[in-house]
Amino acid sequence: MRSSLHLLNKLTFLSERRRIELFPPFFLMRIKVIAIADDWSMLRIRLPLNWASANAAGNMYGGYQASLADPIPALACLKRFPGYRIATKKLDIHFIRVGSSHLTLCFDFDEETEQTIRQELEDHGRSTPCFNMTYVRDDGKVCTEITNTVAIRPEGYIAQHE
Repeated sequence: MRSSLHLLNKLTFLSERRRIELFPPFFLMRIKVIAIADDWSMLRIRLPLNWASANAAGNMYGGYQASLADPIPALACLKRFPGYRIATKKLDIHFIRVGSSHLTLCFDFDEETEQTIRQELEDHGRSTPCFNMTYVRDDGKVCTEITNTVAIRPEGYIAQHE
């Protein structure tokens, strides 16, 4: 994954939106970036309901939703905190309604969260923030709530039973 991210980031003639869409796992899912802030404070991604993403009942697989939601906060943190090793530590998914249409992943990275992370990195050299996201159906109803916990650690960090 890291090499594909580095390669895509070198393709500066492509917009960031397009580089996200071409990221191999996302490309195979046929996602569409609807909106993205330059600093990744806001991101909206369309996850299509199609033959590959639909279960036997015709609704979106939960695993498809998880696969898109998993790396988004980590990628946003990589953008804002270069030089750190960043990965998803925990992903909690609450399915509220069936995903009976295309879904829009709604991710927001607020200023308060960024300041908390910066303070924790300064004080402790690491941070483990949680990000809340939702998937919204075409009818405007939230179908899935996600809490994604990200581990932000210095390069070379070795875990001591976190």
